[in-house]
Amino acid sequence: MLLRIHPDNPSERQIRMVVECLRDGGIVIYPTDTIYGIGCDIFKVKSVEKIAELRGLKPGKTTFSFICHDLSQLSEFTRPIENPIFKVMKANLPGSFTFILNANNNVPRHIQSKRKTVGIRIPDNQIALEIVRQLGNPIMSTSVHDDDEIIEYTTDPELIYEKFQDKVDIVIDGGYGGNIPSTVVDCTDGEIVVIREGKGELV
Repeated sequence: MLLRIHPDNPSERQIRMVVECLRDGGIVIYPTDTIYGIGCDIFKVKSVEKIAELRGLKPGKTTFSFICHDLSQLSEFTRPIENPIFKVMKANLPGSFTFILNANNNVPRHIQSKRKTVGIRIPDNQIALEIVRQLGNPIMSTSVHDDDEIIEYTTDPELIYEKFQDKVDIVIDGGYGGNIPSTVVDCTDGEIVVIREGKGELV
């Protein structure tokens, strides 16, 4: 299904359709403030495995990030965050960042890395945030890659739908996506280390 949702004022009924799909173990493609993502409920193991297969990744050997609604929800899945790091996150989120943090036991094992860390996003995108808010727990996030050697990411949701309509349950059309990934920030050792420059610029 291709589902068009207004990016600034998402319909509650349409968001509810997506949430019900996720609760049933469905897989959705959705917009973020960077690249379109493929995701599912983080607690649906078979759905996570299916996404890994779609991306040609090995389940259990790949670290996936996930999307939280806000810092309060984020803190439910991480070990205590030191105050200087929390201040930086508060100043930059929602935004185009993936913060790598130390995971606590609430993070499902199939999403944790071997180092027991997790990448967490709070994107500046109303559709993604509203889905997570109504679902009540995070959704997994991995980028929609393009097979083209020059264009790494597909930005047109209709083209994404053409490619994935038989592989996922819902493709959300929230307008054209970007083609620059999030900036990845490692905070696991008590310091802030940018390990991939992307769209986000820390303030």
